[in-house]
Amino acid sequence: MFRISMIPVFVAIFYLPVDWNFTGAALVFAVAGWTDWFDGYIARRFNMTSPLGAFLDPVADKLMVVISIVLIVELYETPWVAVPALVIIGREITITALREWMAEYGKRANVKVSFIGKVKTLWQLGAIFFLILGGANPPIAEVMGYSLFVVLGYFALYVSVALTLWSMYIYIKAAWPYLTAKEL
Repeated sequence: MFRISMIPVFVAIFYLPVDWNFTGAALVFAVAGWTDWFDGYIARRFNMTSPLGAFLDPVADKLMVVISIVLIVELYETPWVAVPALVIIGREITITALREWMAEYGKRANVKVSFIGKVKTLWQLGAIFFLILGGANPPIAEVMGYSLFVVLGYFALYVSVALTLWSMYIYIKAAWPYLTAKEL
C-alpha cells in the first residue's frame, strides 16, 4: 500500500516546476523499488505473507513501472524510448493475462515468477531510475555529449528489453502445451 501511495507523490514531483524535479522523482522511485525488496524480504523472513499482500505486491510493481515508463516516453519523446516502452508494457499485459488464464485451470505454478523475470525487473528499475535522473539539467557527467545517466539509462533499457522478451518466451513456452491443448 505504501508503494501505491508513493505513485501520486512520484508523479507530482516529476511535474514540479523546479530544478530538482527529476532528481526528486528518481529518488522517490528508488525508495519505492527498495521498499519492494525490503517488504518481500520481511514477509518471507518472518512468514508475514497475506492474500492482500500477495495481490497488492505485483499490482504496485506494475503500476509503478508502467506509470514511470509513460512519463519517460513523454520526457524523451523519441522512438528509441517509445518502442522499448511498448515492448515492456505489452509484455506485462500479456504475461499478467497468461498467469490469470493459467490460474483458472490450476496451472499458475507453471508460469510463476522466474529468476530471469527478477533480473529483468532489476534492469527495468535501473533503466527507469537513470532515465528519470538523466532528465535533470545540468548533467553531472557527460559521455559523447550525453548525460552519463542517460547513457546508463538507455543501456539498461535495452538490456531490460532483451530480458523482457526472453522472459516472455520462457513463460509462453511453459504455457504452450496448455494454450494449444484441445481440452483442459
